[in-house]
Amino acid sequence: MRNSLSALLVAVAAATATVVPTSTAHAADGYDRCADGYYCMFSGLDGTGDMIMLRGSAPDLAALGMNDRAKSDWNRTSSTIHLWSDTNYSGCTAVTSSGPTGKGNYFPAYQNFFSSVQFDGPDGPSCG
Repeated sequence: MRNSLSALLVAVAAATATVVPTSTAHAADGYDRCADGYYCMFSGLDGTGDMIMLRGSAPDLAALGMNDRAKSDWNRTSSTIHLWSDTNYSGCTAVTSSGPTGKGNYFPAYQNFFSSVQFDGPDGPSCG
């Protein structure tokens, strides 16, 4: 039973992991670590620090180690991203558009502030 459970956990972890190919010629750094088609949050300014890559909504960023930690982001999806101050898409919200304007540092008041991310969600009360 124990071996079956261990094998199941390894299989689940492998199925949910996101693999990002890297080139041996030039390792990506900063914002360039964010793969096309993903929304990325960074714990540091200018795309530095820890990073998470999302392809869908995340109701609780604590599960991904990014709750109240993000300082910058890049939206490389076609979706409008709604950043919520609290878990489960509650509290107030700020929006990150797709395209060239969807990359940068959060305003100082919004650094280390967000707790959930919703793709193409409804607008909520504005944080600002």
